[in-house]
Amino acid sequence: MVKSQSELTAGEWAIIQAVWDNEPCAAPTIQEELEKKTGWSYSTVKTMMDRMVAKGLLRTQRIRNLILYNSVITKKEAQRGEIMRAVKRAFGGAMTPMMQFLLDSKSLTEEELNQLEAMIKSKKEKAKK
Repeated sequence: MVKSQSELTAGEWAIIQAVWDNEPCAAPTIQEELEKKTGWSYSTVKTMMDRMVAKGLLRTQRIRNLILYNSVITKKEAQRGEIMRAVKRAFGGAMTPMMQFLLDSKSLTEEELNQLEAMIKSKKEKAKK
């Protein structure tokens, strides 16, 4: 079973991104990639990856005495979970106040606003069908 809404901890994010870039991959590969950024030892990375397997975020494949890891969730699923977690925390799970906050933040360019408007229009048209 995949973790609710694929909400990942910061450590799980670091690992899953490294797995996406290298899959199928062994734990030492991930530890080497993350060592400079995190300072994590092999045992830390291996333990976290095994916990991610138990949570349904990764799966393993044994080839003789080599264990390879693959992601179970996609980048899109992980991103959706991360956004939904933020919306839940900051806006009680309500999307409209979150969108209002983004619109009021003045950080969106005119081009981004036009893209959002086009996406909303397209989504409405699809919903009518």
